[in-house]
Amino acid sequence: MNATPSSSPAMSYFAKELSWLSFNERVLQEAKDKSNPIIERMRFLGIYSNNMDEFFRVRVADVKRRILLNKIPDANFEEDEILLHQIQSKVLQLGKKFNQIHKDILNDLNEHNIHVELPEKLSEFHVTWLKKFFHDNVLQYILPILLSEKKDYSDQINDTMTYLFVEMTNQKSHYAMLEVPTDRVSRFVILPPEKTRRHKTIVMLDDIIAYFIRDVFSSFFSFDDIQCYAIKLTRDAEYNLDDELEEGLLDKMSKGLKQRISAEPVRLVYDESMPDDMLKVMKKRLNISQHDALIPGGRYRNFRDFIAFPNVGRQYLENKPLPALQSTAFTNHSSVFDAISEQDILLYYPYHTFNHLLEFVRQAAFDPDVTQIKVNIYRVASQSRLVSTLINAAKNGKHVTVMVELKARFDEQNNIEWAKTLSNASIKVIFGIPALKVHSKLCVIHRKEKHNIVKYAHIGTGNFHEKTAKIYTDFSLFTKHEGITEESDSVFRFIESSYKPFQFDHLMISPVNARETITSLINKEITHAEQGKTGRITVKINNLVDKELVDHLYFAARRGVKIRIIVRGMCSLVPSSLSGNDNIRIISIVDRFLEHPRVMVFHNNGKEKVYISSADWMTRNLDHRVEVATPIYDAKLKQLIIDILELQFKDRTKARIIDSEQKNSYVRRGNRKKIRSQIAIYDHLKKWESNYNNE
Repeated sequence: MNATPSSSPAMSYFAKELSWLSFNERVLQEAKDKSNPIIERMRFLGIYSNNMDEFFRVRVADVKRRILLNKIPDANFEEDEILLHQIQSKVLQLGKKFNQIHKDILNDLNEHNIHVELPEKLSEFHVTWLKKFFHDNVLQYILPILLSEKKDYSDQINDTMTYLFVEMTNQKSHYAMLEVPTDRVSRFVILPPEKTRRHKTIVMLDDIIAYFIRDVFSSFFSFDDIQCYAIKLTRDAEYNLDDELEEGLLDKMSKGLKQRISAEPVRLVYDESMPDDMLKVMKKRLNISQHDALIPGGRYRNFRDFIAFPNVGRQYLENKPLPALQSTAFTNHSSVFDAISEQDILLYYPYHTFNHLLEFVRQAAFDPDVTQIKVNIYRVASQSRLVSTLINAAKNGKHVTVMVELKARFDEQNNIEWAKTLSNASIKVIFGIPALKVHSKLCVIHRKEKHNIVKYAHIGTGNFHEKTAKIYTDFSLFTKHEGITEESDSVFRFIESSYKPFQFDHLMISPVNARETITSLINKEITHAEQGKTGRITVKINNLVDKELVDHLYFAARRGVKIRIIVRGMCSLVPSSLSGNDNIRIISIVDRFLEHPRVMVFHNNGKEKVYISSADWMTRNLDHRVEVATPIYDAKLKQLIIDILELQFKDRTKARIIDSEQKNSYVRRGNRKKIRSQIAIYDHLKKWESNYNNE
């Protein structure tokens, strides 16, 4: 009798929260890496900070919630207490690295004649200019909050903004807070040249306000001394939706989002130079508990703004642009439908232009033979060309159905507004299944051809978002395959009528058959390995934390299956758990583009099965979301995906090894060619497109 995963020896697992911090440490490595252009290094600090904000709003908030809800301490309570302590310890460690890297980058910027200066270090000419700038452009947006002793002011803070905590002293101390208005004025104020144009000076908006802080309060208060320090509060991002049936989901979501404004704090980061007495007052006024992370930091909060740090120097100080490639399969035809009818088409953003997808929907909007357009929206740009095109399609008499996921984290308000806009345009808007997020990336078009209705489908790994498509790597499949398009259409029917049974023979659909299908494909590789054949699984994913699938991979590796994984973020699987077994290899790549696609390749005794998917291997994605994975049937496209994965496994520049110690060591180059996979993939696709008509 063969062993099963459930009967296997106990395996070890990374805590997903600590694994995530290890991922963000890889982002910090990019900021430290001097082979990256200096402006990009500063922007990586912004990415790191933005990631950390979301980590506390979601992951840490969840741990804190578990601790607070556990009235009777038990083993799980103790584990969560230990985990919270480990998180806080790691965050403090990373914070120290962050501050040092920031100092190093500032020094390196100086060498390129770019100076981020404090106002007190400026010349009289620049101070005079700054004072006028402050009074003309900044002061009008500053609205201080005066703090009394008996009130909790944490609900007065917008956790997306930086605040200055102010102390005014005469015979006694008085306190206030004010928001740094980066939504009104640029965080980075570029000073006019005083001497040579080569010398560029940037002053932070926070520092300008702090420098002129007396001007804010002196008209209303008498004080001998005044000082201020930057702070940043992070809240729990969770919200509750009540179950009143008579209230629509749109109204519930609008109410639920208001809960975030006053949600429980989970982190307070403050300027480490703040005096202890002032720190104590701040903690009391903002009701910071022992379970909240109180983190000392450098001078600046809300560092995510540095994602947009301006390049005021030479072009080579930031990444050289990679012009997006045109798909020859599309450009060979004036009609997108003729192109897809000829063969399936695969795009890989941002190497390929996202305009092909927009053109697919645009042509459908005015093609007289198109009768229906169905799209599901998870995240779209704030000025979305896709949504504008769908509205035009409705004006042209097309039956347009848009499934809007209102619960897309941090895009809820944007999606609520889009839902209203679409409804007002007489478009059928549906909101999905209660308790299930719809995370798939589908578009289905019905078209009349020779007295029949023919369906065309787009299935992707990423969102219909013009902006992120320039920085996230993602696959898009365009197909006319009858089985895939029919089942894609069925996904929309499933969303509207989830109580009805649906059969999916081609697509993997969460929560219908995805877990079962993945498990079955892993089992086939186990069988092949046990028969002395090749058993091999290659997975590219964002997060791998589903315990059932992790256990199945451990089991498969012990039975002889070779497993290779490219993971961007969280990974619970510990490769060294299999003593003396090197059948599992895991790498992670962090580079100029964010690695976002999900891909599965099963060797299948030499007849590879290749899937692209919207789903990570997380319990939520497999069991509590609507996700779609599609097989790639075209042999050339299948090979293209495999070639792309192989280039990533050959990366000797940006690939890190995921090991039991989470050291994030770079893959050793040895005597091999120094390959940077993202550049190599661009070159490969460029060659592939240029040779397309010759094959």
